[in-house]
Amino acid sequence: MIDFHAHMGRLYREGYPEKHYLTAAQLVDRMNRDGVDISVLLPLESPEGSWGWLLTEECVAARDEFPDRLIAFMCIDPRYPRVEELFDVCVEKYGCKGFGEHVPGMAFDDPRCKVIYRKCHEYGMPIDVEIGGVCTDEPGLPRLEACLKEFPNCIFVGHGPGFWANISAEDVNMYGYPDEPVVPGGALDRLMAEYDNLYADLSAGSGWNAISRDPEFFDGFIERNWQRLMYGSDIMFASHEIPQVEWMHELQVAPEVHYAIAQGNARRLLKLDEQ
Repeated sequence: MIDFHAHMGRLYREGYPEKHYLTAAQLVDRMNRDGVDISVLLPLESPEGSWGWLLTEECVAARDEFPDRLIAFMCIDPRYPRVEELFDVCVEKYGCKGFGEHVPGMAFDDPRCKVIYRKCHEYGMPIDVEIGGVCTDEPGLPRLEACLKEFPNCIFVGHGPGFWANISAEDVNMYGYPDEPVVPGGALDRLMAEYDNLYADLSAGSGWNAISRDPEFFDGFIERNWQRLMYGSDIMFASHEIPQVEWMHELQVAPEVHYAIAQGNARRLLKLDEQ
């Protein structure tokens, strides 16, 4: 499997030592136990969404220590005045393969965020975004949709409470984890049908909530959208429980569908088969 959404380092500082810091070596050991071949390391450099800090340079160093197991993305807070210059450095000097996790406490379509989307568009790179308490949008995800239109060569990989809540057509709570059955006709099905630059990772409590709140509906969601769904954990600390691991191992779907979600879609975005 490829984990498209992993972290490490000194995160969840308020929960220490129960939520113990995670080194690169410990992450690789956890990958071995969970059956994960490659993890995409997402730095966290916005104060609203990091619960600590994980710098791009730390992810690059971890990748260099385990080059066959880890892939480094970059993260730059949109409020940094030299975003474009640093973006180029991260691609051309550090070899970062994508952007994220994008978690600033700003509107999703803030002009400063659009600078980053435009750079991803120019490079044809994926960006992993959380929508909800960070990267704010409204029910129906109109801000995300506007950016999908404006930057068609930027691959948006969505996750988070506000993103996954829109799997349902009910009155959407952009910040919660609803447990009632899904009402068909939610924005996510429509957006994924209309925009081929929208993907989703299944990580974190929000992804698990989407999977588990209405399993029968989610089976159909997989049938409609399997070519753009990806396994992700959102691992942050050493003892992090990840129910998606067992779910992936037990998922009963056609072999091509399982392969796509487990690693095939990620391989395509990361251009791993072209190397």
